[in-house]
Amino acid sequence: MFVPSAKSNLSLIILFLISILLFLWVNNSRMFIKEKYYSEKMEASQLMQRAENALKDYRTFCGAYCDPENDPNQSGIIGLKETPITTDRGSLEGKLTSLNPNFAAVMVSMFKKARLAEGDRIALSSTSSYPAINIAVYSAAKVLGLKVVSINSVGASMFGATDPEFTWLDMESFLYEKGIFPYKTKAASIGGGRDLGRGLNVLGRDMILKAIERNDIQLVKENDLDENINRKMEIYHNSYKKYDAYINIGGGLSSIGSSINGKLITDGYHRNIHNNNIPRKGTMFKFAADSTPIIHLADISDIARNYELPQAPVPIPEAGIGRIFVDERYNVTIAIIALIILSALISVVIFFDHSQMKLHDDEVNQ
Repeated sequence: MFVPSAKSNLSLIILFLISILLFLWVNNSRMFIKEKYYSEKMEASQLMQRAENALKDYRTFCGAYCDPENDPNQSGIIGLKETPITTDRGSLEGKLTSLNPNFAAVMVSMFKKARLAEGDRIALSSTSSYPAINIAVYSAAKVLGLKVVSINSVGASMFGATDPEFTWLDMESFLYEKGIFPYKTKAASIGGGRDLGRGLNVLGRDMILKAIERNDIQLVKENDLDENINRKMEIYHNSYKKYDAYINIGGGLSSIGSSINGKLITDGYHRNIHNNNIPRKGTMFKFAADSTPIIHLADISDIARNYELPQAPVPIPEAGIGRIFVDERYNVTIAIIALIILSALISVVIFFDHSQMKLHDDEVNQ
């Protein structure tokens, strides 16, 4: 007669096999649960994908040069490394990572974390270094029904919107005219050093000024960086006296004040920013001083890692793909049942072992 025992090889083998079966049962019980705001995230991602596809088709139709090595997805959004309007060094991996349309879902998540709702007003400060992230912000804002006042600096870092004939302002105008977005930049500066194009040659600065003019955008070009910052604050407040959030994209000096400031603030949403020791306060810190929530978007690769988005993907993922949309979870009920079964079986083995030991002790005592 078979008696369960920890000393029995057969008992141990049976326990091992049952444990394996229970593990497989629990492992196969995984469920995919939609994350919060799933429908808004999906809609925003699809809108971003639509915008990027429209730009790609337009650039292809125009016969624009595309570098297949640096723009393997042939998006038409990745600019050349160096042009007359290139202001700074830039990460190609970050630019390629930003093309993922599911960044729009990340923006929905951040906007919801900031408790933004339909009709709320956001002040947007963008460079032209990450045109795809500008598109992601617009996509999320449109889906959530937000009002956007945007100020841009036209100069771009390497691989951004560096084409003088197709700057971010040109991309934006195209998407506006196609009815994809209802947003247009309110004002624009040259960007680069001092936000006045220091470091660019005369040709580059002239090309940027022509881009601002042909897109019928108000020019911000004061005597120095501090005056540019103050002028941009005036433009923001001429539209609305109070904003529900401020968004910074990139490292524009008029927004962050100085390059070191951008490293002092982590990427993502900030309810409050303590800025007492900031060397120079750009528009981001001036809004923070007014208790406006801040969303800082600078290290795009790091943001992608935090939201489990792939780095520099080829091909570009489809809208709706990623951890930002669906969470994988185990069925807790099945896991508890499996634990109870395994614990019961182990208890049975221990019980019989104790019974056998007691019986043996009684026989010895007799």
